[in-house]
Amino acid sequence: MPTNEQRRATAKRKLERQLERRAAQAKRRRLLTIIGSAVGAVLLIGAIVATVIVTNKDSKNNTASADTPTSPTSALPAPPADGKLPPFVAPADLGANCQYPAAEAASKKVNPPRTGKVPTDPAQISASMSTNQGNIGLQLDNAKAPCTVNSFASLAQQGYFNDTPCHRLTTGGLAVLQCGDPTGQGTGGPGYQFANEYPTTQYQPDNPALQQPVLYPRGTLAMANAGPGTNGSQFFLVYQDSQLPPNYTVFGTIDQTGLATLDKIAAGGVEGGTGDGKPKLPVQIKSIALD
Repeated sequence: MPTNEQRRATAKRKLERQLERRAAQAKRRRLLTIIGSAVGAVLLIGAIVATVIVTNKDSKNNTASADTPTSPTSALPAPPADGKLPPFVAPADLGANCQYPAAEAASKKVNPPRTGKVPTDPAQISASMSTNQGNIGLQLDNAKAPCTVNSFASLAQQGYFNDTPCHRLTTGGLAVLQCGDPTGQGTGGPGYQFANEYPTTQYQPDNPALQQPVLYPRGTLAMANAGPGTNGSQFFLVYQDSQLPPNYTVFGTIDQTGLATLDKIAAGGVEGGTGDGKPKLPVQIKSIALD
C-alpha cells in the first residue's frame, strides 16, 4: 500500500504532465493563430492587388470616365446583346414632365427652358451650327429625347452657344468633338441640369448593361455629363464609331457636310500630340440656329 509520500509524488508527476500538455496545446494554438494570420494577410494583399489591377485596367479602358453624361416604370424588353444602341421604345411619360433644377452657377447668363410637358411633334427639328472651321448641320431627335431637345433649342435661341469654343477633341477609341461650355474648360454649364433620356431610358436602372459599352455610331449627336441626371449645355459630336456606356443621351444626328467639317478638325489632331485635349485647329461656334 503506497505511503502518503508516494501518493504525493504520484500526484505531483500527474500535475506536471497536465501542465506540460496544456503548455504544448497553448503553444500549438499560438502557432496556428500566427500561421492563419499570415495566410489571411497574404490573401488580403492579393485581393487588394487584384482589385487595383482590375480598377486600373477598367479606368484606362472606360472612355466614359471623362466629362464627355426618367427611367420607365413599365417593364422593357432586354436590349440586344449585339453591342449596338438599343431600339427605341417610348417611355409612357416621354416628354410629360421635363424638369431643369438649378445646378452650379451659369457660365453665361441664360434663362432655363420651360418645364412640364413638351411636345414630341415634330419628330425631327433641323438646326445649323456655324463654326470658323465650317458648317455642321444637325437633325435634333425630338421624338426620342424631347426634354434634351427642349433645352438645346432654348439655349440656341438665347444665343448661349454663340462665340463659344469647342474645347475638347478625342481620337482613338473615343472619337468626338465636345462643345457647349462657354468657359472652354470643360466645367461650365447653364446653371441647371436635367435627366438622361434615350438610350438610358431603355434599361431598368439596376441593369448591369448600363455599365457595358455600346456603339455610338459616326454622326451621333449626344449630351456630355458628369453622371446620371447631370446634363447641362455640353454636347459632343461623334465623327467615328465610338464605344461608350449607354449613359449619354442621344438627341440627334450630324449631316454629311457636318461630318466633313468634323473630319477636317480631327485630321488636325490634338494639341500636344495627345489623344485627348484641345483641337489643334481652334474651333469656335459662331451660332446655332433652328432652321
